[in-house]
Amino acid sequence: MKPLNLTLEPADIAVGNDVGLPAGLKRVFGSTILQHQRALYEAAKTHDVLIDLAPTGTGKTKAGLSVICENPQGNAVYIAPTNALIDQQTAAAEAFVAAAGLPHVVKAASARQIQSWRSDRVGGRSGEKLYNVLREPSILFPECGGGRPLLLVTNPDIFYYAAFFQYNALDRSNLASVFYRSFATVIFDEFHLYDAKQLVSLLFYLVVSQVFGYFQNNRKVVLLTATPEPACDEALKVLEQSGVRIHRVDGRATVGSVTPSQTAVALQIRPYLEKEEMIQTLVEQVCDRRQQFPKQQGAVILDSKDTLNRINDGLQARGYQDDCGRITGNTPKDKRHDAAQKPVILATSTVDVGFNFEREVEGDRQNLDWLIFSARDRFSFWQRLGRVGRVLGKPETQIPSQAIAYLPEAAWQDGLNESDGITGREQLAETLEQLDCLRRPFLDVYWRSEAFLEIARPLLELETSLEKTPGADLIVVLYETLQWVLGGNRDWQYYRQRMKILQGAENIAQKKTCKLAKDWKYIKGGRNLVKSFIQAYYPEDWEEVQRGDQSLEALESDILGSAKVLQKLKEYAIVLNISYAPLFRFRDSILPNVTIEDPRGYLLDSCGETSLDPLHLLRFYEFASEGDRIVVTERACQTYQLRFRLQVENLEEFSNTQLAKLSAFPNCEITRMIGDDIRPTALLSQLTPPLMPGVIVKEHRRNRWAICKLQKQGLASYPITVQDAWGESATYCFFPSLDGILAIASAGFALKCPDNEEFWCI
Repeated sequence: MKPLNLTLEPADIAVGNDVGLPAGLKRVFGSTILQHQRALYEAAKTHDVLIDLAPTGTGKTKAGLSVICENPQGNAVYIAPTNALIDQQTAAAEAFVAAAGLPHVVKAASARQIQSWRSDRVGGRSGEKLYNVLREPSILFPECGGGRPLLLVTNPDIFYYAAFFQYNALDRSNLASVFYRSFATVIFDEFHLYDAKQLVSLLFYLVVSQVFGYFQNNRKVVLLTATPEPACDEALKVLEQSGVRIHRVDGRATVGSVTPSQTAVALQIRPYLEKEEMIQTLVEQVCDRRQQFPKQQGAVILDSKDTLNRINDGLQARGYQDDCGRITGNTPKDKRHDAAQKPVILATSTVDVGFNFEREVEGDRQNLDWLIFSARDRFSFWQRLGRVGRVLGKPETQIPSQAIAYLPEAAWQDGLNESDGITGREQLAETLEQLDCLRRPFLDVYWRSEAFLEIARPLLELETSLEKTPGADLIVVLYETLQWVLGGNRDWQYYRQRMKILQGAENIAQKKTCKLAKDWKYIKGGRNLVKSFIQAYYPEDWEEVQRGDQSLEALESDILGSAKVLQKLKEYAIVLNISYAPLFRFRDSILPNVTIEDPRGYLLDSCGETSLDPLHLLRFYEFASEGDRIVVTERACQTYQLRFRLQVENLEEFSNTQLAKLSAFPNCEITRMIGDDIRPTALLSQLTPPLMPGVIVKEHRRNRWAICKLQKQGLASYPITVQDAWGESATYCFFPSLDGILAIASAGFALKCPDNEEFWCI
């Protein structure tokens, strides 16, 4: 597979004017207002949803904040994509508010910051604190007195959990209510980073705003992205047909003047290399550039943290330790600025969002002359390519830049090798659009398989709160609008019933078995779960009820009269609850992050602590653990392979009843291996949950191609050895957590749920 060489022409962006702008916005933008910034502000006067598609690094944050001027006395919320950006965007919002003369008080609200708010003022629970601050900010922040509005800067996780009724049962209704009612302006930054289920939450909020009349009351929602997701754009077009006024701006010049935003780029596109070859090649490439162009500044941006760290080691061994700064998710906030001053910046996807590679001494030319990067999809390709050669506002704009991009080998199989005639940015964009391997998988599949079960939870909560009010009829309207936007054939009553079962599972799972005999009838969703339980475990009795041979009440009383059955009911509730838990988490992970100490600087440029995905720790590092203390001792000589092991009573029964079925498996352990040898670690037993959700699939000749395709598309899967008490064992393929649901749905299989219900990808 030969590399592809092409030259991308310089990029320009349209310049606007400040004629007729309020004095405050003239102060904000000065003499450098761009056309997309002006257009977004003007469109807010007549539209509900504003989408800014201007390129990376061209002032979309200021453009989004300018929309607040349309509701200058109303509360606003700015959703920054990561915790690392909350403080940065809070500072940007404070500067904007001061320059624009807005009355807002700007406050940051990450989970850590909310937890630090004074309990004696706003309560002890996180949901309680957030609700009380939004209800009456001056309780905690005296500067909000006199009715001054609040501009809250938070992250997508908190927004999701609040709007989807996911906080503590004591707070969820109050908090959801204030999130739906309180904000006159809602700004979603970098929303292209949202995955399928996260986009569902955004669309849900937009549909609620329409159906409940918030747009009619002048609510404005701003979406900022340089790389929109096509499927999401299609959903927004459907929403537009339902009456939401949507306006898009992109900064492209149609009339008037332009200003340079990016230099010409000499781009070479190469296929991914094997890991060891990739490390050696990139070390050589960086060394060559430092030797040939010592005054130039560049960066390496990769998806693999371990590969990046080993490149850092290789450059240090060559004597370039003083030239390189490392920026990963583990790099402390105060160290990122220092790393960005180095002539060579080594970074992971952490810098994809909101990181501007700013220098303490800004030069007359671009801050990055060259860039080497990998990309798994079109979005990261354009996001990362947009980092090199930025010259917006610079006096020197004619010096070209260089970039090397590494793409999956499948890009050549999809036809990239036939694209020698590409002559510029537009043709390159059209070519990459046609490559299946660079598309984000599962978006449509997720929306049309289980997205409606996810949105059934807030719908059910809203239905309960509106019961016996004139607004109760709006729930069906809301659901039908969502169905129109997302697709799908099931009606509201189907998902309403399914969600009531899961609601009962969640509540019964938390009850003591001894109390279930009397309390199950009065637990929210309890009757629905018991009915589901009888259908799953007592099908013959259920058929009698269906025929009218006995009443459901009599059957319930008879079956639940046994303590043994009540225990079985609780176990059923626990499995059902944990199996579906990934659907109701904004970010899904197999194991929670752990805090590690890094005294030798394998992950950090200086000694200290950092939070790390334990799977990454297990694969790439040796460590010592004692209690809660985990110390990285060295980098693993060989990359460990991770496998799961599951102990069952009878392998044949397991094979007949549990394969290709969403469930939560007890006695499931993670092991790390070198070849066939197990390398035990006490940390695994501490981290592994009592029940592991997911789907176990038997690989055979007819489905091997599908499993391989799913793995190439980025779904996490692991080999799992299932062994019974008699020593019989078999090896299967395990897709854990949410990946299990998406794998089976995407591959076109029916997925049996723990209660023997089925759903299909439609």
